[in-house]
Amino acid sequence: MGFVVAIDGPAGSGKGTVTKIVAERENLISIDTGAMYRCVALECLNQGIDCTQIGRIEKVLEKIDIRLEKEQGEQKVILNDKDVTTEIRETRVNEVVAKFAAIKSVRNKLTPMQRKMGEKQDIIMEGRDIGTTVFPNADVKIYLECSVEERANRRYKQNLENGVESTYEEVLKSIKERNRLETEREISPLTKAEDAILVDSTNLTIEEVVDKITEIIKRKRI
Repeated sequence: MGFVVAIDGPAGSGKGTVTKIVAERENLISIDTGAMYRCVALECLNQGIDCTQIGRIEKVLEKIDIRLEKEQGEQKVILNDKDVTTEIRETRVNEVVAKFAAIKSVRNKLTPMQRKMGEKQDIIMEGRDIGTTVFPNADVKIYLECSVEERANRRYKQNLENGVESTYEEVLKSIKERNRLETEREISPLTKAEDAILVDSTNLTIEEVVDKITEIIKRKRI
């Protein structure tokens, strides 16, 4: 097993941005598990499948191919040989991804894929259940918290930068609902692992959060 850093936290807490920067600083492979669940949701949407059609979803899972690749320094998400890096961030995916992620067969498909990524390389993996389910024995566990208003503000700005149409009110509503679904679901709910270190990013800059996490990792590696 390689050196594993687990970053958990709610949507919009800054996990994605922070993880990528820390990965560069600490020479770790960055893995966004949320993107994998988004790929499942997107593929089902494109095939007209909703989250209640478990049989059809399981057929999608049998054939789905998800790759996280680096291209000119940026992570690309490839779904069935198509670049969907921007598409998986669309509002229609945001509205349903938590429901698909709560399905047992979806998690049973993706969790082993995620574990395999940490078998022979040093990684930093971000998601909702990395420190509790995917890598309960991770070398470093961080729980990144942030107020829901600030999370909505960040996600709204991110959408603008990515050309995804949305209003702040829509994003806030979506994040609140997603947070409810993720914390209340029966399978691998979003929760802080007992041995995870809490980092609240509400009033911190990205650089300050990165510095805190980098220092935690350095202490563990000594």
